[in-house]
Amino acid sequence: MTEGLDAAGQASNSGQGRQLSVRLAVPEMDCPSCAQKVDKSLQRVNGITETTLQPTTGTATVTYDPDRTAEADVVAAIEGAGYEVAGDESDSNGTSGSEMDIAPPSEIWTSPRAIKTWIGAGFVVLGLLFEFVLAGQNPEVASLLGYSLTLADGLFLVAIAVSGYPVVRDGYYSARNLSLDIDLLMGTAIIAATGIGYFVEAATLAVLFSIAELLEDYAMDRARNSLRELMELSPDEATVRRDGDEVTVPAEDVEVGETVIVRPGDKIPLDGSVVEGESAVDESPITGESVPVDKSLGEEVYAGSINEEGYLEVEVTSTAGDSTLSQIIEMVQGAQEKKTEQEQFVDRFSGYYTPAVVVLAILTAAVPPLALGLPWETWFIRGLTLLVIACPCAFVISTPVSVVSGITSAAKNGVLIKGGNHLETMGEVDVVAMDKTGTLTKGELTVTDIVPLGEHSETDVLRYGAGLEQRSEHPIAEAILTRTDEATVTDLPSPSDFESLTGKGIRAEIDGETYYAGKPALFEELGFDLSQTRGVTDGGTVSDGVSRNPSPEQEEFTGSVFTELQQDGRTVVLVGTEAELVGGIAIADEVRSTSQRAVERLHDRGVGHVVMLTGDNEGTARAIAEQVGVDEYRAELLPDEKVDAIEELQAEHGDVAMVGDGINDAPALATADIGIAMGAAGTDTALETADIALMGDDIGKLPYLYRLSHTANGVIRQNIWGSLGVKALLAVGVPLGYVSVALAVVVGDMGMSLGVTGNAMRLSRLSAPED
Repeated sequence: MTEGLDAAGQASNSGQGRQLSVRLAVPEMDCPSCAQKVDKSLQRVNGITETTLQPTTGTATVTYDPDRTAEADVVAAIEGAGYEVAGDESDSNGTSGSEMDIAPPSEIWTSPRAIKTWIGAGFVVLGLLFEFVLAGQNPEVASLLGYSLTLADGLFLVAIAVSGYPVVRDGYYSARNLSLDIDLLMGTAIIAATGIGYFVEAATLAVLFSIAELLEDYAMDRARNSLRELMELSPDEATVRRDGDEVTVPAEDVEVGETVIVRPGDKIPLDGSVVEGESAVDESPITGESVPVDKSLGEEVYAGSINEEGYLEVEVTSTAGDSTLSQIIEMVQGAQEKKTEQEQFVDRFSGYYTPAVVVLAILTAAVPPLALGLPWETWFIRGLTLLVIACPCAFVISTPVSVVSGITSAAKNGVLIKGGNHLETMGEVDVVAMDKTGTLTKGELTVTDIVPLGEHSETDVLRYGAGLEQRSEHPIAEAILTRTDEATVTDLPSPSDFESLTGKGIRAEIDGETYYAGKPALFEELGFDLSQTRGVTDGGTVSDGVSRNPSPEQEEFTGSVFTELQQDGRTVVLVGTEAELVGGIAIADEVRSTSQRAVERLHDRGVGHVVMLTGDNEGTARAIAEQVGVDEYRAELLPDEKVDAIEELQAEHGDVAMVGDGINDAPALATADIGIAMGAAGTDTALETADIALMGDDIGKLPYLYRLSHTANGVIRQNIWGSLGVKALLAVGVPLGYVSVALAVVVGDMGMSLGVTGNAMRLSRLSAPED
């Protein structure tokens, strides 16, 4: 839509004057040719500046100048194309008050169109019965223009009138809007067949095509259901504390800063932060994480998530329209506007396909009788059959339904794909590049090893280390203090004369003696020879343990234990005085438990090259790369150097997907063919800038994303070439007399439309837990 306009029909001002935007539900607009017809009708309305038509959701968003036209004119134009506008609402100012995001579900099998179809089908069955089975009881009942009409003919004409009327009506609107679509083709075929007395063919075509349309409506409604399920995640009402009382109000009426009450089993109505209570919250609708997350004071919660067991009071931080869930729904809907390359190919191809086959149908009906003297009736029917085959409906919907199915499936699994083009590109990437901090690792420093020296214990190392660091605000200090709390080390000394040694560490007075905590280089300056430092502990393990001693006999390490720690990618903080080392504490950004598995699964899925890009030092990068199993790593990269690395990978391997936190990695994310943001739930910047967002902080969703995208590309190709192949076979069979009108409708239109939709729905069964 035009910048500065909202989707709810509110007025906005821009440099081009006041504009209004209205979103209308048009349930019967369920295919690209339908949308084309509506678009042509809207183009004739003076004052409409922009239209966005979405057949897969059955909605039309129209931006117009209220000084030149009115919403009523917009509605009239849509209805003038032959489509009913459902649920239109306007406020007293003339702006739309509706915020319809998707066409409402319809009773397809009991609709007026369906009833006419069933009545017509009944008359066709009776007509066939008298025409072929009870031929002796098929008397002449009337005469028209010199032709005698039998009872069977009368039954067929009733079927044509009842079931064929909606088809001919839609064909009339297509002709009026100069749209060469299936309605015009089928309407023409029915009228033509009736005009030359081919009542059986005309009635059969009218009924079968009407059934095909109902089945297509049903299939499209199934695709729309996946979007409706997203919208139903957010509750309509919220319990709010106002003036000391609890009142239930519509969620859209709750303001930022108000407190909502969420009881066990309730859905959280709006984004906010917990101000009272504790509970486990099921965030799977937002992040795709199946395990409930514990929430307590100050922690964020999202609209649409489910409070499992405890009582919560939540201070609202965003209105209903601005919640994370609302943004997800809006972006999923908007994703359909960004067409894939294959979708663009289909649009171009269908523009040539239909006129070409229509011309072929005319030639088939006219040339053999005129040039070769063959029977007019036979070749007219064959031309009529080609006219039916000329409809590219299944071919045209093959890609949109696949895209809708894939994108909504991803959203349910905590992956937001912001366009069909991104869905397609992700399935074709050759390289996945990942940032280290916050992507492969948790982005939080953790104590991994404690190395006491001499007669000191681990408790001594933590006690003096934490005693010094409690005056510091450095992330390393926070990690040491957290570990001290976990180890229940109490009675920390109170330091005095605290001093920060820039780039080296800290020092302070403890019990009348000067203690230091800092880099090994600081203690080398104090005169310590660390090249042969040996750690003696109580027999803990080396890997991710609390000490470094290879045996219960307290054997000494050969070489420097601290050098080994640094080579393993850990940051070492030594603690001691000028005369004695108490010990060391190793700290690292812990690797996510899912990182190694994610890299393995990407390789299994067919990604040829997985690369880690980081600004960290060589030693740390090498250690993390070896641990998670990437094919290549590049260390000590500045943001612009990450961009260079992405460009080099593109030149060497092909399409590259970059995974990062969406902030520090923004240049690299923008340069890559696909930018994927980690942990985007509640982060507006990541939601807006990334091509794809992993809503939860889970790199494990990456293999699922690649598999979904790769499978979606395969489904789209199957749908496109399958529908084209069937149409081609039918077209070849028509001149040979092997394909009837009924077969063309049942297989070429009804069968293929259902086939491509059913094939697309397979994508909804793919789920993240498999990876």
